[in-house]
Amino acid sequence: MRILVVGAAGLLGKEIVGLLSAEREVIGASRKGSAVSVDISDKQSILAMYKQVGTVDAMVCVAGTAKFGAKFAPLITITDDDFAFSLANKLMGQANLVRYGVPYIVQGGSITLTSGLLAQHPMPGAAVSTVNAGIEAFGRAAALELQGMIRVNVVSPGWVSETLEAMGRDPDKDPLIRTFGA
Repeated sequence: MRILVVGAAGLLGKEIVGLLSAEREVIGASRKGSAVSVDISDKQSILAMYKQVGTVDAMVCVAGTAKFGAKFAPLITITDDDFAFSLANKLMGQANLVRYGVPYIVQGGSITLTSGLLAQHPMPGAAVSTVNAGIEAFGRAAALELQGMIRVNVVSPGWVSETLEAMGRDPDKDPLIRTFGA
């Protein structure tokens, strides 16, 4: 079984590659640090990745960046650029991985996309909640269209301590952890 992991050099991606590699052929792709290079905000980069990799049984995406704004900034302070970046990268990047990937995924294969808890539990920093909810809606619609050909799933992992730390939040004391878990 050949599995393409997009975002393989990231925190979750490294773990997924490690877990799947024992019994499968795993191809890692990311902006940097992987055998295959891809920028999911760029259509041509996605197409080049699929052409290089060829046919796979599954594609897992744990890539895509969404801007939180300035420390979960209020809606009125989030810039158009914050929204545009988040939509182009995390939402359209994952949608385009599906759209352009269909010819490269075997009949009966699977696609797994990644959203996040903020789709179900929004908080200030509306761009992130919007993008995650959009991925979930896209995944449901794509699953209907590809039914009988390719399975499409969306996972929504909990908070990762390292992510909170990178955001300047204390994982041991942060209300996000107490509310939603790590």
